[in-house]
Amino acid sequence: MSKRRSLIAAACAFAALSAADAGAQSTDAWKWQGSLYLYLPDVGGKTTFPQGAGSNVALDADTILSNLKFTFMGSLEASRGQWGLFTDVVYVDLGNSKSGFRDFTIGNAALPAGASANASLDLKALAWTLGGTWRLDAGPASTLDLLAGARLLDLKQTLKLEVTGDIGSIVLPGRRVDADVSLNNWDAIVGLKGRTALGEERRWFIPYYADVGTGESKVTWQAMAGIGYAFRWGDVVAAWRYVDYEMKSGKKVENLTFNGPAVAAVFHW
Repeated sequence: MSKRRSLIAAACAFAALSAADAGAQSTDAWKWQGSLYLYLPDVGGKTTFPQGAGSNVALDADTILSNLKFTFMGSLEASRGQWGLFTDVVYVDLGNSKSGFRDFTIGNAALPAGASANASLDLKALAWTLGGTWRLDAGPASTLDLLAGARLLDLKQTLKLEVTGDIGSIVLPGRRVDADVSLNNWDAIVGLKGRTALGEERRWFIPYYADVGTGESKVTWQAMAGIGYAFRWGDVVAAWRYVDYEMKSGKKVENLTFNGPAVAAVFHW
């Protein structure tokens, strides 16, 4: 009888230890989340294309850029306990051409009344964000994370500009510009991200994200908010995202913005 009680006590102790160990493993296990987006931003900004002393060409990109050629947006997150890691990639390839174009300057001078141009502008841009997170709040209906990291902006713009008409005293050899501008920019960022569930079933939720940073840029910031629905396999999210860059003095790219809607499929494992 004593042996039987000892065996039962040992079995109970083993079961309790196993349950505690399983709970610890569950708490310490890595959780993953991956997202694929369709992002359709409008792109605006101002760029100066150098053509020699006194003949720089400055134009507002949003007056030309309207045709999207290709875009990709994806993210990957991993968390363990309160700590987490994340990375996010946005790539856009777009361009357009315009005839009778006048909204630009040459050598800091406005275009004469009798002149216009045929212009084409192509832009390829990669915005890559990576960093770490610390969970500030994890309730049954919401989460809130503090984030810190860095963002890369890798950009190339190609301009083809042919001026026609009377350009007066403005010097532009061949009356044609064929130039490109490249930028490789790193900035440190801090921000917040999270989600808030809606309703009793908590299937609907509001995701949000915001960051601000500086470094090789004067200032950069971005914000995102939307609405999502949770399934067993993951989430579907519709959101609006805005990314803004204000460059330091002397940069060929003076400012740049990405502004538009995105639709995402989010997978959990």
